[in-house]
Amino acid sequence: MRRLLLTLPLAILPLAVAHAADEHDHEHGSLGAHEHGVGRLDAALDGKTLALELQSPAMNLVGFEHATTSDADKAKVAAARALLEQPLALFNLPKAAGCVVENQELESPLFADTPDADDDHDKDAKDEHHHDHSEIHAHYQFTCATPDALKTLDLANIFNSFPATQKIQVQLIGPSGQQGVDVTAKAAALKF
Repeated sequence: MRRLLLTLPLAILPLAVAHAADEHDHEHGSLGAHEHGVGRLDAALDGKTLALELQSPAMNLVGFEHATTSDADKAKVAAARALLEQPLALFNLPKAAGCVVENQELESPLFADTPDADDDHDKDAKDEHHHDHSEIHAHYQFTCATPDALKTLDLANIFNSFPATQKIQVQLIGPSGQQGVDVTAKAAALKF
């Protein structure tokens, strides 16, 4: 497990460089990392440890990206969070693998219980633009008793739960090596 945690940053380094380039492109008007309908998933299986990191524009998961002001918005955020807090169901991990959640963390400005402390910055158009592009990040770590039973990673429940998600760009590191693939609702599973 330590080996995975130490090697994962090195394995994902090319992705970080590409992401930084995407962010730079996004700032200058071309399509970048924050594209509505598109999420990203980094997955790594090392021994009995499965690590998943899902990143998505909030628009894909809750239908908006602004700070919650109405009860309806708050309910949408709470519903999305409840789904994200059940990763075994969300990622449809096979029961035969015996995976248990060791750690999970959800991050988004939409999950804050209090309004953004920088609200007075909203007057500035640059900050307004920044606030209009909220993302949701979910980090999960599982321990799987029988990792050989993890033959595929099925993302169908993500597409079913969050229908505004049209595509997930996946980077997968597993026993067969590293692969990158775009997954859609019509082809929602990939092999480890």
